[in-house]
Amino acid sequence: MPQNFDYNPRVIASGLGFLEGPVPMDDGSVLVLDMSAGAVVRIDPATGSQSVFAHTGGGPNGAAFGPDGALYICNNGGLAMEKSPEGNNIPKLGEPAADPVTPSIQRIAPDGTVTLLYTHCGEFALEAPNDLVFDAHGGFYFTDLGHFSGRTCNLGGLYYALPDGSSIVELVHEANLMAPLTQPNGVGLSPAGDRVYVAETVTGRVWAWAISAPGVLAPHPDAISANGAALLYGHEGFTMHDSLAVDSGGFVCTATLIKGGITVIRPDGGLEDFVALPEYDPMVTNICFGGPDLRTAYVTSAGTGKVWALDWPRPGLRLNYAR
Repeated sequence: MPQNFDYNPRVIASGLGFLEGPVPMDDGSVLVLDMSAGAVVRIDPATGSQSVFAHTGGGPNGAAFGPDGALYICNNGGLAMEKSPEGNNIPKLGEPAADPVTPSIQRIAPDGTVTLLYTHCGEFALEAPNDLVFDAHGGFYFTDLGHFSGRTCNLGGLYYALPDGSSIVELVHEANLMAPLTQPNGVGLSPAGDRVYVAETVTGRVWAWAISAPGVLAPHPDAISANGAALLYGHEGFTMHDSLAVDSGGFVCTATLIKGGITVIRPDGGLEDFVALPEYDPMVTNICFGGPDLRTAYVTSAGTGKVWALDWPRPGLRLNYAR
């Protein structure tokens, strides 16, 4: 990375709720998911203007366009929100949103119609779908954060599904009882599409699996976990991961809670950089790459309800089926 790179962080939108899931558009606009409002909001980075793209209800958490031009949403079902003593938006864990929906994968058609695509994998209901990424074959990997209530915990997992509703497969959950995932959050693919990365929230770790075929994981060559994963990166000290994006150099860029910025991880697992936002927010939740050359990183600051734009030293990785 260039020495002393100037990320030039600037606010492009404010006055929003608890934000997640930014998605770049080819027309230069950016979609963000406002969990507080149960809505997808379109932002014009040049003017800061905002308009509602679609109402999903519940808690829209992650989004990506599919091969059919529809927008696919991980909806966690919804959480009530409150203000912290510092005035930040924070979820009220254990309390449903005012407009809850069944935890699900939703499909937003080009005409704005919202339908439920998946609510279960086999006999098991989805707990809190969180983030998704489409591969070049037209299917998508998605995470389910799981659910915590008092002393009980339903663990989350990693899944692979097809956008026509015909198939959903559990890849990592109870498939290996020795090493399930704990609060899997962000998910992304390597530039070659041969590795899938998953960020765990509570552990502050990023895991990697090899992909042998669409929706089929193989043990990573450097696997240390019984479920075949290699540890790409683990934070020192207390912090947590949220969602992630991968840039064209294969760097895994994870939104980092508590620290309030973006952790940039090299493909070999080393720490490249930590990019702190100039206005501290413990709820920096997500990142995507957009702009005409994919050198603009859009970052959601959920606590303050703001969207930031940062210059980036490398182009981002263009997502499959980007619109």
